[in-house]
Amino acid sequence: MKTPIYQLDAFTDTLFRGNPAAVVPLAEWLSDETLQKIACENMVPETAYYVRNENGYEIRWFTPVTEVDLCGHATLAAAYVVFREEAREAGEISFGSRSGILNVTKEDDGWLTLDFPVDTYQVAVPPPALQEAISAVTAVGVYRGKADYMVVLETEEELRELKPDIIVLSTVPTRGIIVTAPGEETDFVSRFFAPQSGIDEDPVTGSAHTTLVPYWAKQLGKTELTAKQISQRGGYLRCRLNGERVLISGQVKEYMRGEIEIE
Repeated sequence: MKTPIYQLDAFTDTLFRGNPAAVVPLAEWLSDETLQKIACENMVPETAYYVRNENGYEIRWFTPVTEVDLCGHATLAAAYVVFREEAREAGEISFGSRSGILNVTKEDDGWLTLDFPVDTYQVAVPPPALQEAISAVTAVGVYRGKADYMVVLETEEELRELKPDIIVLSTVPTRGIIVTAPGEETDFVSRFFAPQSGIDEDPVTGSAHTTLVPYWAKQLGKTELTAKQISQRGGYLRCRLNGERVLISGQVKEYMRGEIEIE
C-alpha cells in the first residue's frame, strides 16, 4: 500500500525555519502501532494523519514517541495540504479530534487561522525537578494548564539565554514546559520544552498558545497579540482571544512531498 506524505515548515514563510511537520492523508485509519512507527521513522516533532469523513476530516497527531491530544503546527500544516490538494475553493475546513472540532480558515492574505479551545490554568507550586532544571533564572510566576506547566520570566533576554537541564526537566510529570516573557518586538515570546514527549525543545508550539494567549491578554489588557517562539528555528504567530476560543494564525512553506510504502 502506498500513501502520499508531505513535509512542511509551519509558522514561517521561510524554508528551514518554523516547525517541521509531516502530513499523511489516509483513506482509512491504520493501526495505532503503524501510525506510531511512521511518526518515529519521520523523526520530525509531529506527524499529522487525517481521514476524510462526512463532517470534514478527522485528525490525529504523533510525536516520534507518543500520540498527543492537540498540536497546532501540524494542524496548520495539514490544513495547508487539504486546502491545496483537496479543497482549493473552500474558505474553512473542520477537523474532528481528541480536543473537539477544530476549524481552520484560509485568510485573504494567505495566512491560515486555527480556532482552538482556550486552556484553563492556575497558579501552581513548581515541582522540585522543574525548579532544579531552570534554577539559573528567577520565575515571575508558575502556572499549571491542562497539559503543561507555564513559567513566566521577566525579560526576553533571560528567556533567550535559558539553558534548562533537559534530563532533569524530563522527570517533571507533564506534557511539556512553556517558558515565556514579554517580547521586545512582539507582545510576548516563548519557548517550549517537551522531553517527556520526545522533543527536547519544540521549534514553534501552536497548542502552547492556548495557554499563553489568555495569560498575556489579561496581563496586557488586549485581545489581539503578536508572538514569537524564540527557538533556534524560530516562528511568528498572530493571535486573538475570542471568548473561550483562541485564534492562532500562521504561514506554511512546503518542503517536500512523496510516497511511503506501507506493508
